[in-house]
Amino acid sequence: MLNRRSLLGFAIGAGMVQLSSPAQAATMSYEQAVRQTWAPLQPTPRDRELVRAATLAANSHNTQPWIFAADADEITIAPDFSRRCPAVDPDDHHLYVSLGCAAENLTHAAAAIGYKATPSLADGMLAVSLEPAPPLRSPLFEAIALRQCTRAAYDGRPVASETIRSLEAAGREPGVSVIIFTDRSAMSNIADYVEQGNASQMHDDAFMTELKSWIRFSEADAVSTMDGLFAPASGTPAMPAWLARPLMGLFFNERGENRKYREHIESSAGIAVFVSGANDKSHWIAAGRACQRFGLQATALGLKYAFINQPVEVPALRRQFASYLGIGDRRPDLVLRFGTGPQLPRSLRRPPEQVMRQHA
Repeated sequence: MLNRRSLLGFAIGAGMVQLSSPAQAATMSYEQAVRQTWAPLQPTPRDRELVRAATLAANSHNTQPWIFAADADEITIAPDFSRRCPAVDPDDHHLYVSLGCAAENLTHAAAAIGYKATPSLADGMLAVSLEPAPPLRSPLFEAIALRQCTRAAYDGRPVASETIRSLEAAGREPGVSVIIFTDRSAMSNIADYVEQGNASQMHDDAFMTELKSWIRFSEADAVSTMDGLFAPASGTPAMPAWLARPLMGLFFNERGENRKYREHIESSAGIAVFVSGANDKSHWIAAGRACQRFGLQATALGLKYAFINQPVEVPALRRQFASYLGIGDRRPDLVLRFGTGPQLPRSLRRPPEQVMRQHA
Protein backbone atom coordinates (compact mmCIF):
# COMPACT_ATOMS: atom_id res chain seq x y z
CA MET A 1 0.00 0.00 0.00
CA LEU A 2 1.19 3.53 -0.71
CA ASN A 3 1.52 5.51 2.52
CA ARG A 4 0.92 9.21 3.17
CA ARG A 5 4.59 10.06 2.74
CA SER A 6 4.64 8.26 -0.62
CA LEU A 7 1.58 10.13 -1.82
CA LEU A 8 3.04 13.42 -0.63
CA GLY A 9 6.05 12.77 -2.82
CA PHE A 10 3.77 12.72 -5.84
CA ALA A 11 2.49 16.17 -4.94
CA ILE A 12 6.00 17.61 -5.33
CA GLY A 13 7.51 18.54 -8.63
CA ALA A 14 5.45 20.93 -10.68
CA GLY A 15 7.53 23.82 -11.90
CA MET A 16 10.89 22.21 -11.19
CA VAL A 17 13.97 23.46 -13.03
CA GLN A 18 14.95 21.14 -15.87
CA LEU A 19 18.49 19.86 -15.56
CA SER A 20 20.10 19.49 -18.98
CA SER A 21 23.86 19.62 -18.54
CA PRO A 22 26.66 18.55 -16.18
CA ALA A 23 27.35 22.24 -15.52
CA GLN A 24 23.82 22.69 -14.20
CA ALA A 25 24.20 19.53 -12.12
CA ALA A 26 27.28 20.98 -10.44
CA THR A 27 25.20 23.85 -9.06
CA MET A 28 22.57 21.59 -7.49
CA SER A 29 22.48 20.05 -4.05
CA TYR A 30 21.89 16.33 -3.67
CA GLU A 31 18.40 17.03 -2.30
CA GLN A 32 17.56 19.17 -5.33
CA ALA A 33 18.89 16.47 -7.65
CA VAL A 34 16.72 13.84 -5.93
CA ARG A 35 13.62 16.00 -6.36
CA GLN A 36 14.58 16.62 -9.99
CA THR A 37 15.12 12.92 -10.69
CA TRP A 38 12.10 11.50 -8.92
CA ALA A 39 9.51 14.22 -9.59
CA PRO A 40 6.07 12.92 -10.60
CA LEU A 41 5.39 12.46 -14.30
CA GLN A 42 3.96 15.47 -16.14
CA PRO A 43 1.81 15.08 -19.29
CA THR A 44 4.01 17.48 -21.29
CA PRO A 45 6.44 17.57 -22.92
CA ARG A 46 5.33 14.04 -23.73
CA ASP A 47 8.50 12.47 -25.08
CA ARG A 48 10.78 14.00 -22.47
CA GLU A 49 8.54 12.87 -19.62
CA LEU A 50 8.12 9.35 -20.98
CA VAL A 51 11.89 9.02 -21.32
CA ARG A 52 12.36 10.39 -17.80
CA ALA A 53 9.96 7.76 -16.45
CA ALA A 54 11.84 5.06 -18.36
CA THR A 55 15.17 6.13 -16.86
CA LEU A 56 13.81 5.59 -13.34
CA ALA A 57 13.95 1.84 -13.96
CA ALA A 58 16.38 -0.50 -12.27
CA ASN A 59 19.66 -0.97 -14.14
CA SER A 60 23.01 -2.60 -13.55
CA HIS A 61 25.35 -0.50 -11.33
CA ASN A 62 23.08 2.47 -12.20
CA THR A 63 25.14 2.81 -15.37
CA GLN A 64 21.99 3.86 -17.26
CA PRO A 65 23.17 2.07 -20.44
CA TRP A 66 20.55 3.43 -22.80
CA ILE A 67 20.03 5.94 -25.60
CA PHE A 68 16.51 7.12 -26.46
CA ALA A 69 15.11 8.68 -29.61
CA ALA A 70 11.53 9.81 -30.25
CA ASP A 71 9.22 10.77 -33.07
CA ALA A 72 5.46 11.20 -33.41
CA ASP A 73 4.44 7.61 -32.71
CA GLU A 74 7.54 5.78 -31.50
CA ILE A 75 10.30 5.90 -28.89
CA THR A 76 13.37 3.75 -29.41
CA ILE A 77 15.64 2.45 -26.66
CA ALA A 78 19.11 1.52 -27.88
CA PRO A 79 22.02 0.09 -25.88
CA ASP A 80 24.77 2.52 -24.92
CA PHE A 81 27.82 0.28 -25.10
CA SER A 82 30.05 3.05 -23.77
CA ARG A 83 28.43 2.25 -20.40
CA ARG A 84 28.80 -1.51 -20.47
CA CYS A 85 30.44 -3.39 -17.59
CA PRO A 86 32.65 -6.06 -19.17
CA ALA A 87 33.90 -7.51 -15.88
CA VAL A 88 30.55 -8.27 -14.26
CA ASP A 89 28.54 -8.46 -17.50
CA PRO A 90 30.82 -9.72 -20.30
CA ASP A 91 27.99 -10.82 -22.62
CA ASP A 92 25.90 -7.67 -21.99
CA HIS A 93 23.10 -9.71 -20.42
CA HIS A 94 22.48 -7.18 -17.64
CA LEU A 95 22.69 -4.33 -20.15
CA TYR A 96 19.79 -5.75 -22.17
CA VAL A 97 17.90 -6.58 -18.97
CA SER A 98 18.23 -2.87 -18.13
CA LEU A 99 16.65 -1.93 -21.47
CA GLY A 100 13.74 -4.23 -20.64
CA CYS A 101 13.32 -2.55 -17.26
CA ALA A 102 13.20 0.86 -18.95
CA ALA A 103 10.66 -0.36 -21.51
CA GLU A 104 8.40 -1.65 -18.73
CA ASN A 105 8.39 1.72 -16.98
CA LEU A 106 7.68 3.44 -20.27
CA THR A 107 4.61 1.28 -20.96
CA HIS A 108 2.99 2.19 -17.63
CA ALA A 109 3.90 5.88 -17.95
CA ALA A 110 2.51 6.00 -21.49
CA ALA A 111 -0.76 4.41 -20.36
CA ALA A 112 -1.12 7.05 -17.65
CA ILE A 113 -1.10 9.89 -20.19
CA GLY A 114 -3.26 8.16 -22.79
CA TYR A 115 -1.07 5.95 -24.97
CA LYS A 116 -0.78 2.21 -25.48
CA ALA A 117 2.94 1.41 -25.68
CA THR A 118 4.04 -1.77 -27.46
CA PRO A 119 7.77 -2.64 -27.35
CA SER A 120 9.39 -4.81 -30.03
CA LEU A 121 13.01 -5.77 -30.69
CA ALA A 122 14.53 -4.87 -34.05
CA ASP A 123 18.15 -4.37 -35.12
CA GLY A 124 19.44 -4.74 -31.58
CA MET A 125 17.22 -2.02 -30.10
CA LEU A 126 13.73 -1.68 -28.71
CA ALA A 127 11.12 0.20 -30.71
CA VAL A 128 8.16 1.23 -28.55
CA SER A 129 5.13 2.19 -30.63
CA LEU A 130 2.66 4.68 -29.14
CA GLU A 131 -1.05 4.57 -29.97
CA PRO A 132 -3.69 6.87 -28.42
CA ALA A 133 -5.77 5.09 -25.77
CA PRO A 134 -7.91 6.00 -22.75
CA PRO A 135 -5.63 7.14 -19.89
CA LEU A 136 -4.97 4.50 -17.21
CA ARG A 137 -3.15 5.47 -14.01
CA SER A 138 -2.42 2.04 -12.56
CA PRO A 139 -0.86 1.26 -9.15
CA LEU A 140 2.27 0.19 -11.03
CA PHE A 141 2.50 3.60 -12.67
CA GLU A 142 2.11 5.27 -9.28
CA ALA A 143 5.00 3.11 -8.01
CA ILE A 144 7.50 4.28 -10.68
CA ALA A 145 8.69 7.33 -8.74
CA LEU A 146 8.69 5.45 -5.42
CA ARG A 147 10.54 2.26 -6.36
CA GLN A 148 14.13 1.77 -5.30
CA CYS A 149 16.50 -1.13 -4.70
CA THR A 150 16.88 -1.15 -0.92
CA ARG A 151 20.21 -2.72 0.00
CA ALA A 152 19.61 -2.95 3.75
CA ALA A 153 18.35 -5.39 6.35
CA TYR A 154 14.57 -5.87 6.36
CA ASP A 155 12.38 -6.63 9.36
CA GLY A 156 12.15 -10.41 8.89
CA ARG A 157 8.37 -10.52 8.76
CA PRO A 158 6.75 -12.96 6.30
CA VAL A 159 4.31 -11.67 3.71
CA ALA A 160 0.81 -12.97 3.12
CA SER A 161 0.10 -15.70 0.57
CA GLU A 162 -2.07 -13.24 -1.36
CA THR A 163 0.92 -10.92 -1.64
CA ILE A 164 3.09 -13.74 -2.97
CA ARG A 165 0.46 -14.52 -5.60
CA SER A 166 0.38 -10.86 -6.66
CA LEU A 167 4.18 -10.82 -7.00
CA GLU A 168 4.15 -14.07 -8.98
CA ALA A 169 1.55 -12.67 -11.37
CA ALA A 170 3.54 -9.46 -11.83
CA GLY A 171 6.72 -11.43 -12.55
CA ARG A 172 5.23 -13.43 -15.42
CA GLU A 173 6.25 -12.53 -18.96
CA PRO A 174 6.16 -14.63 -22.15
CA GLY A 175 9.41 -16.60 -22.24
CA VAL A 176 10.23 -15.83 -18.59
CA SER A 177 9.21 -17.55 -15.37
CA VAL A 178 9.69 -16.45 -11.77
CA ILE A 179 10.37 -18.84 -8.89
CA ILE A 180 9.65 -17.50 -5.41
CA PHE A 181 11.23 -19.03 -2.32
CA THR A 182 9.92 -18.31 1.17
CA ASP A 183 11.12 -21.50 2.87
CA ARG A 184 13.98 -20.65 5.21
CA SER A 185 16.01 -23.71 4.28
CA ALA A 186 15.85 -22.88 0.56
CA MET A 187 16.71 -19.24 1.26
CA SER A 188 19.74 -20.37 3.27
CA ASN A 189 20.85 -22.54 0.35
CA ILE A 190 20.59 -19.56 -1.99
CA ALA A 191 22.56 -17.49 0.51
CA ASP A 192 25.34 -20.08 0.16
CA TYR A 193 25.44 -19.39 -3.59
CA VAL A 194 25.45 -15.65 -2.97
CA GLU A 195 28.44 -16.02 -0.64
CA GLN A 196 30.31 -18.19 -3.15
CA GLY A 197 29.66 -15.68 -5.92
CA ASN A 198 30.65 -12.75 -3.75
CA ALA A 199 33.90 -14.46 -2.75
CA SER A 200 34.74 -15.11 -6.40
CA GLN A 201 34.00 -11.54 -7.43
CA MET A 202 35.95 -9.97 -4.57
CA HIS A 203 39.03 -11.93 -5.63
CA ASP A 204 38.62 -10.70 -9.23
CA ASP A 205 40.70 -7.54 -9.68
CA ALA A 206 38.85 -6.52 -12.85
CA PHE A 207 35.49 -6.83 -11.10
CA MET A 208 36.64 -4.80 -8.10
CA THR A 209 38.15 -2.07 -10.27
CA GLU A 210 34.96 -1.82 -12.30
CA LEU A 211 32.75 -1.77 -9.20
CA LYS A 212 34.77 0.99 -7.54
CA SER A 213 34.60 3.08 -10.72
CA TRP A 214 30.79 3.18 -10.43
CA ILE A 215 30.56 3.95 -6.70
CA ARG A 216 29.69 7.55 -5.85
CA PHE A 217 30.99 8.03 -2.31
CA SER A 218 29.65 11.52 -1.62
CA GLU A 219 26.66 13.65 -2.52
CA ALA A 220 28.91 15.88 -4.63
CA ASP A 221 30.22 12.86 -6.57
CA ALA A 222 26.68 11.62 -7.19
CA VAL A 223 25.39 14.99 -8.38
CA SER A 224 28.40 15.57 -10.64
CA THR A 225 27.63 12.46 -12.72
CA MET A 226 23.94 11.73 -11.91
CA ASP A 227 24.69 8.02 -12.19
CA GLY A 228 26.44 5.20 -10.35
CA LEU A 229 25.97 3.50 -7.01
CA PHE A 230 25.43 6.16 -4.34
CA ALA A 231 27.17 4.76 -1.24
CA PRO A 232 24.55 5.96 1.30
CA ALA A 233 21.90 4.09 -0.73
CA SER A 234 23.60 0.95 0.60
CA GLY A 235 23.71 2.24 4.17
CA THR A 236 27.30 3.50 3.97
CA PRO A 237 28.00 7.02 5.28
CA ALA A 238 28.80 9.63 2.64
CA MET A 239 32.41 10.80 2.60
CA PRO A 240 34.85 12.33 0.11
CA ALA A 241 36.16 9.89 -2.48
CA TRP A 242 39.79 10.64 -1.54
CA LEU A 243 39.03 9.30 1.94
CA ALA A 244 36.57 6.57 1.02
CA ARG A 245 38.69 4.76 -1.57
CA PRO A 246 41.58 3.83 0.75
CA LEU A 247 39.15 2.99 3.56
CA MET A 248 37.25 0.70 1.19
CA GLY A 249 40.35 -1.44 0.90
CA LEU A 250 40.45 -1.80 4.69
CA PHE A 251 36.79 -2.45 5.47
CA PHE A 252 35.26 -3.81 2.24
CA ASN A 253 36.29 -7.46 2.44
CA GLU A 254 34.95 -10.90 1.64
CA ARG A 255 34.18 -11.91 5.21
CA GLY A 256 32.32 -8.73 6.07
CA GLU A 257 30.36 -8.66 2.82
CA ASN A 258 29.38 -12.32 3.11
CA ARG A 259 28.18 -11.75 6.66
CA LYS A 260 26.15 -8.76 5.48
CA TYR A 261 24.56 -10.68 2.59
CA ARG A 262 23.68 -13.57 4.90
CA GLU A 263 22.05 -11.19 7.40
CA HIS A 264 20.18 -9.38 4.64
CA ILE A 265 18.79 -12.62 3.22
CA GLU A 266 17.81 -13.89 6.67
CA SER A 267 15.94 -10.62 7.26
CA SER A 268 13.98 -10.94 4.01
CA ALA A 269 10.53 -12.42 3.48
CA GLY A 270 11.50 -14.25 0.32
CA ILE A 271 13.72 -14.59 -2.74
CA ALA A 272 12.64 -14.40 -6.39
CA VAL A 273 14.62 -15.94 -9.25
CA PHE A 274 13.82 -15.01 -12.87
CA VAL A 275 14.52 -17.68 -15.49
CA SER A 276 14.48 -17.22 -19.28
CA GLY A 277 13.32 -19.80 -21.77
CA ALA A 278 16.25 -19.00 -24.08
CA ASN A 279 19.60 -17.29 -23.74
CA ASP A 280 19.28 -14.42 -26.21
CA LYS A 281 18.69 -10.67 -26.24
CA SER A 282 14.93 -10.85 -26.61
CA HIS A 283 14.64 -13.07 -23.55
CA TRP A 284 17.07 -10.91 -21.56
CA ILE A 285 14.86 -7.91 -22.32
CA ALA A 286 11.78 -9.93 -21.35
CA ALA A 287 13.46 -10.84 -18.06
CA GLY A 288 14.05 -7.14 -17.45
CA ARG A 289 10.40 -6.33 -18.09
CA ALA A 290 9.25 -9.10 -15.75
CA CYS A 291 11.68 -8.07 -13.03
CA GLN A 292 10.78 -4.38 -13.25
CA ARG A 293 7.07 -5.18 -13.10
CA PHE A 294 7.77 -7.35 -10.04
CA GLY A 295 9.61 -4.44 -8.44
CA LEU A 296 6.78 -2.02 -9.19
CA GLN A 297 4.23 -4.44 -7.77
CA ALA A 298 6.34 -4.94 -4.65
CA THR A 299 6.57 -1.17 -4.24
CA ALA A 300 2.81 -0.76 -4.71
CA LEU A 301 2.32 -3.34 -1.94
CA GLY A 302 4.62 -1.43 0.43
CA LEU A 303 7.56 -3.83 0.07
CA LYS A 304 11.25 -3.28 -0.62
CA TYR A 305 13.59 -5.39 -2.73
CA ALA A 306 17.25 -5.68 -3.69
CA PHE A 307 19.27 -7.69 -6.17
CA ILE A 308 21.54 -10.51 -5.01
CA ASN A 309 22.80 -11.48 -8.46
CA GLN A 310 26.13 -13.08 -7.52
CA PRO A 311 24.87 -16.64 -8.28
CA VAL A 312 24.08 -15.66 -11.89
CA GLU A 313 27.08 -13.37 -12.53
CA VAL A 314 29.85 -15.97 -12.09
CA PRO A 315 29.53 -18.36 -15.09
CA ALA A 316 30.69 -21.56 -13.36
CA LEU A 317 28.49 -20.84 -10.36
CA ARG A 318 25.53 -19.97 -12.58
CA ARG A 319 25.56 -23.51 -13.99
CA GLN A 320 25.60 -24.97 -10.48
CA PHE A 321 22.79 -22.64 -9.44
CA ALA A 322 20.72 -23.69 -12.46
CA SER A 323 21.20 -27.31 -11.42
CA TYR A 324 20.04 -26.48 -7.89
CA LEU A 325 16.95 -24.78 -9.31
CA GLY A 326 16.20 -27.80 -11.51
CA ILE A 327 15.74 -25.70 -14.65
CA GLY A 328 17.80 -27.82 -17.04
CA ASP A 329 19.81 -25.83 -19.56
CA ARG A 330 17.79 -22.63 -19.10
CA ARG A 331 19.59 -19.55 -17.81
CA PRO A 332 18.77 -18.06 -14.41
CA ASP A 333 18.75 -14.33 -15.18
CA LEU A 334 18.23 -12.42 -11.96
CA VAL A 335 17.97 -13.04 -8.23
CA LEU A 336 16.40 -10.64 -5.75
CA ARG A 337 15.20 -10.64 -2.17
CA PHE A 338 12.12 -8.84 -0.89
CA GLY A 339 10.44 -7.88 2.35
CA THR A 340 9.46 -4.95 4.53
CA GLY A 341 12.34 -2.55 5.00
CA PRO A 342 13.49 1.03 5.50
CA GLN A 343 13.62 3.94 3.09
CA LEU A 344 17.22 4.72 2.11
CA PRO A 345 18.70 7.71 0.24
CA ARG A 346 17.82 7.74 -3.45
CA SER A 347 20.12 7.18 -6.39
CA LEU A 348 20.10 9.71 -9.22
CA ARG A 349 19.46 9.60 -12.96
CA ARG A 350 20.79 11.67 -15.84
CA PRO A 351 18.11 13.99 -17.23
CA PRO A 352 16.42 13.14 -20.54
CA GLU A 353 18.46 15.76 -22.40
CA GLN A 354 21.58 13.69 -21.72
CA VAL A 355 20.16 10.36 -22.89
CA MET A 356 18.07 11.42 -25.91
CA ARG A 357 19.32 11.63 -29.50
CA GLN A 358 17.71 12.71 -32.75
CA HIS A 359 15.57 9.96 -34.28
CA ALA A 360 17.23 8.44 -37.33
